Amino acid sequence: MGRRLKPPAGIETAEIESLDHEGRGVARIGGKTVFVDGALPGELVRMQRIRRRRRHDEAVTVEVLRPALERVTPRCPHFGTCGGCALQHLDHAAQLAAKGRIVAEELSRIGGVLPERWLPPLAGPIWSYRRRARLGCKFVDRKGRVLVGFRERGSPLIADLRQCEVLAAPVGKLIADLAALIGGLDLCRRVAQIEVAAAENATALVLRILDDPTPGDLAALREFESRHGVALYLQRGGLDTVQPLSPPAVPLRYDLPELPSGIEFAPTDFVQVNGELNRLMVAQALLLLEPLEGDQALDLFCGLGNFSLPLARRVAAVAGVEGDAALVARAGANAARNGIQNARFHLADLAAEVQQQPWAKDRYDLVLLDPPRAGAREILPIAVASRPRRIVYVSCHAGTLARDAGILVESLGYRFAAAGIMDMFPHTAHVESIAVFERAA
Repeated sequence: MGRRLKPPAGIETAEIESLDHEGRGVARIGGKTVFVDGALPGELVRMQRIRRRRRHDEAVTVEVLRPALERVTPRCPHFGTCGGCALQHLDHAAQLAAKGRIVAEELSRIGGVLPERWLPPLAGPIWSYRRRARLGCKFVDRKGRVLVGFRERGSPLIADLRQCEVLAAPVGKLIADLAALIGGLDLCRRVAQIEVAAAENATALVLRILDDPTPGDLAALREFESRHGVALYLQRGGLDTVQPLSPPAVPLRYDLPELPSGIEFAPTDFVQVNGELNRLMVAQALLLLEPLEGDQALDLFCGLGNFSLPLARRVAAVAGVEGDAALVARAGANAARNGIQNARFHLADLAAEVQQQPWAKDRYDLVLLDPPRAGAREILPIAVASRPRRIVYVSCHAGTLARDAGILVESLGYRFAAAGIMDMFPHTAHVESIAVFERAA
């Protein structure tokens, strides 16, 4: 028999036990937790530590000795370098199962609660789904050209991309063309980022520029806009400086079944990233709320009216509350465009004291919460003040959902009726979920 070669110095062998919240494999070596990038549960891998910390270490996979049954070949040639995705090497069904475990673990660990039943995962398209994104842009001297893309994994550097498999069409195929366009501008070193907003009727790209473009730059930008059928916008400063390259701008729009005129939005507005999943999510929220014709409903963190306006079709009245004045104005305009007269929108900072605002004193039968990552802890007492019979909570952060679920159950008198995950961001470690709470008897 031949002599077995020892692995290179610094290379260790590890059994992977689970996935962490960033999609890394978790191993325990000598009593210390090691997060292993590129490894999956059940695998035996060779790994190399790249960062040592007091409580844990970080490592990268050097070789997979025993692959997991759920391991698949990543579709994107940039996977592993680009930080836009973390789980393309994991079968999609296994991704859903892993995200479900993360939500269950957080609910139990942080909130001390679990739902009475689990909802089936909501899933939509898993490729070319991402209609909103922020791409970095930088002229890199050592490469002699501009890079456009997401950041590299674990690095502030911009990944050297030629395409993107998760960005919505046509942007996913335009990465190299965008880099070439900007590389040919006089302004090539003064474009900081590109914001993507792909709507049903148009695709907008907002270029964040640090200097004014020259006439030659403007001509090149207009030629690109015309050739690729996209709408370019320039942003010289804050959001109030965003201007279309070729006015007048066509309003961006996405469709919802309940709304014949859809929802219009600006290129920098927050909209849910996955359009088809958003439609499924809105339908799921309405189903879980079980609205009645005479109900009064409250939609907190309502944004453009994504939930408020479809809900208004089913109930007597909806009050939508949002902290962004531009979104409040557009929500009202979207109601008018769709002929909805029973939805009213209010501007309020939902992390501040709002008890004296008129909408906060009204009685509600139903409440929908769709907070940012920080959750809804501050507004929960207002949300339950009139003892609504049902609360649906849409979450983009499992930890704050768990915290708030614990408060609703332990302190505010609600049953945790159901919860489930929603795959808004396939191939990433990001977890969205939906939960329903019912007034306890």
